[in-house]
Amino acid sequence: MNPNEIFFIEKENFKRIVGDLIRDIRTDQGLSQEKLGYLTGYDRTYIGSIERGEKNASFYAFYKILKVLDVDPTEFFNKI
Repeated sequence: MNPNEIFFIEKENFKRIVGDLIRDIRTDQGLSQEKLGYLTGYDRTYIGSIERGEKNASFYAFYKILKVLDVDPTEFFNKI
């Protein structure tokens, strides 16, 4: 690989990795999917589908989820 090339994670893997991180943070904080959904205004099933990597959530959805979880977006995405 050329050191000047940019490496991208495949979309499906990216969604799964992001979902896993959200689930880990949520469970570490003792929140259920239902409670996170309530606090963000999203349905529990939507939160679950994001965590399973099934949904390609909008930036605004990530903003709301990370805000409720009190996670800095820069720190979150640096973990990927």
